[in-house]
Amino acid sequence: MLVSVVHYVDNYVNYDDYPLPGPDATIPAPSAGLVAGGWFLFTALGGIGLLLWLRRHITTAAVFLTGYSVSGLVGIAHYTVPGAGSMVWWRQVHIVADIICGAAVLGFSLWAARNSNHLIPPAAKGFQPDA
Repeated sequence: MLVSVVHYVDNYVNYDDYPLPGPDATIPAPSAGLVAGGWFLFTALGGIGLLLWLRRHITTAAVFLTGYSVSGLVGIAHYTVPGAGSMVWWRQVHIVADIICGAAVLGFSLWAARNSNHLIPPAAKGFQPDA
């Protein structure tokens, strides 16, 4: 989450320093306000996912954590805009770090969903062993 704070704060505060797609782009650039609002939405998904994980609602947690992973993965969009490769080095670092973190959260979410049957305690499944 710390990497996303750095990335999104920089994205919002220094919005005009980021290269933007041209007027003929298929997908328009998000506004600075949408960037800021997006961080709060994504972080809420992550927080809910973490809470559900701690309560051992593994599959539902995986869904919310997958949503949170988009927070980092969306950073790939920076590199679809001409001039993104020429941003200052420290900006490149936090964008790439956020993308890597997003991929890691996605990988974890997929692993958790796939292994949820083993990760959910038997009592939480309503399982009653034979006496």
